[in-house]
Amino acid sequence: MPKQKEANLLQTLQRGMEAFMLVARTPGGLLVAEIADRLGVNRAIAYRIVATLESDGFVTRGSGGRIYLGGAVLALAAGIEPQMRALIGPALKRLAEAAGATAFLSVGRGNEAEAVLVAESEAGLIRVGYRVGSRHPLNRGAAGIAILAGRPAAQGEDPAVTQARADGFSLTRGELQRGAVGIAAPLRLGPGGGFEASVGVVALDDLDTGLVTPLVVDAAREITRMQALPP
Repeated sequence: MPKQKEANLLQTLQRGMEAFMLVARTPGGLLVAEIADRLGVNRAIAYRIVATLESDGFVTRGSGGRIYLGGAVLALAAGIEPQMRALIGPALKRLAEAAGATAFLSVGRGNEAEAVLVAESEAGLIRVGYRVGSRHPLNRGAAGIAILAGRPAAQGEDPAVTQARADGFSLTRGELQRGAVGIAAPLRLGPGGGFEASVGVVALDDLDTGLVTPLVVDAAREITRMQALPP
C-alpha cells in the first residue's frame, strides 16, 4: 500500500475514533456540525465519519439530528468488562484489604453512578454491602460526586463537586446509607479516557478517613497508570 494512502487511512481511523469519543463524552448528543467543529474538519468529512460509525451501529441519530451512542457499544462494553475485571480487580482487592473496607469501581451511566466491580476486605465482622449493578444519582454519594468532579467545572454546580475537584477526592457521610462513609476519587477508563468512573471505599462511621483517603487517591493513580501500560 502506498505510504500516502496508508497515512490517509490512519488519519481517517483516528478521526473516527475521536468522533466516537466525543459522542461518548456528551450525554446530550452532538450535531454533525458540532462534531466537525470539534474535530477541526469540514462538515462533509464529519458526515462521512458519522455515516461510517452509524452503519456499524456505534452511533445513532436521535431527534433533531443529534448523534448518540448506538447499540453496538453494548457489545463492546460486554467485552470490556472481563478485561476490566482482570486488570483492575487485583488493585481493587488491594485497596479493600489496605483500607479494611469494601472497595468499588463505579462508572457514569447517564445521570447515575453504577457499581461495576466490588471487592470486600477479609478484616472485620461487619461490612457495608455494595452490590454490583447498584445505581444512585451522580449528585449523591462519594462515587457519583467523584465522577462529576472529573468533569470540567460548570457554572452553578454543587459546591461538593467543586470541593471534590479541588481535593482530588470526595468524602460523604450517610448520603446513601445511614452510618456509612464513602470516599472516592475520579478517573477515566477506556480508550482516550471516554468512560467516566471513580474508585473508592465504603465503610461504617468508624473508618479512619485520614488513613484511607490517600489509599483511595493512590488506587486511582495506579489504575490510571495501568491503562498506559502495554498489554
